[in-house]
Order: sequence, then structure tokens, then C-alpha cells
Amino acid sequence: MNILITILLVLICIITLLLIIGLFTKKEHYVKHEIIINAPLQKVFDYAKLLKNEDEWNKNEKTDPNKKQEFRGKDGTVGFIIAFSGNKNVGVGEKEIINIIGEKRIEIEMRFVKPLTFTATLIMDTESFSDNQTKVNLNHTGTMKYPLSIMIPIFEKMFAKQMDISSLNLKKVLEK
Repeated sequence: MNILITILLVLICIITLLLIIGLFTKKEHYVKHEIIINAPLQKVFDYAKLLKNEDEWNKNEKTDPNKKQEFRGKDGTVGFIIAFSGNKNVGVGEKEIINIIGEKRIEIEMRFVKPLTFTATLIMDTESFSDNQTKVNLNHTGTMKYPLSIMIPIFEKMFAKQMDISSLNLKKVLEK
């Protein structure tokens, strides 16, 4: 009986400590990734602004080939939305193109409902590096409410790895 009480008290102390730490951790995450693609800016931008193309290069989109998607609006334009529902790795949510600036920037808001509820923004900046090279900067940012904010360092590492894989996939697709 004393062992059970001791184990219970230790668990309560650990949970309490984690919740207290969560009060003082940052609430925003920010991950940046950069890659050079051997393709002209126009080709890169025209391809990347189409959210439906993410099925070919975005690591997260490839996680569940049986996911359900609903499209609203015209792809590649502000206001286009992809609502998705998939397995536990994909979850439930939607992505919306919220801003396009010339052939330089695409801003996408991602609203997740399951397995966690949070909103994030993906910003893709493109810049002509040379006639046949384009620099692509991916920025993933968002906020997480307490107590989920305690997991931000873990999420930042996970997002960085996913962005690395996705950008290499994008490079392969566009350099064919």
C-alpha cells in the first residue's frame, strides 16, 4: 500500500512540475528552412502556389494516401481551402491560402482540429538566385496554448525534420 501511495505522489509531483514549467515556456514556435532549387523562379512559384501539388512533395501529405480532402475555391488563389481528414498521423483540419505577394511569397494558414487543436502559418518566400536557380525559404510559425506549449521544443524539432524532407522532395520534383 505504501508503494502505491509513493508512486502516486511521485506521479502527481512530476505532472505538477511539468504544468508549472509549462507556465514559463514560450507559447510560439518558429522553424525556418532554406533550400536552393535548380529551376527558374517562375516554375518554382507556379508549382508551389498550388496546394493540390503538395500531395507530390509534402511529407505530411504522403503520410495517409487514403485521406479525404475537400476543395473550396480556385487552387493557387487567395481563399482556396483544402479541408482534410485522415489517419492519426494526418488528423483533421484545413489549409487556406491567405496571401500571395507577386511571385515572391505564399502564406498558408493551417488550422488543425485533431489530434491537437492549434493554428499555424506556413510562409514560403521565393527569390531568384540565378536564371536557373531559386532560393526557397520556408517559415513555420504558430502558437500553442498552455499546457500544450510545454511541447513546443519537441514540435519545433519535428517540424524542422518534416520541412527538410518536404523541401528535398520539392527540389526533386522541380528538378526533373
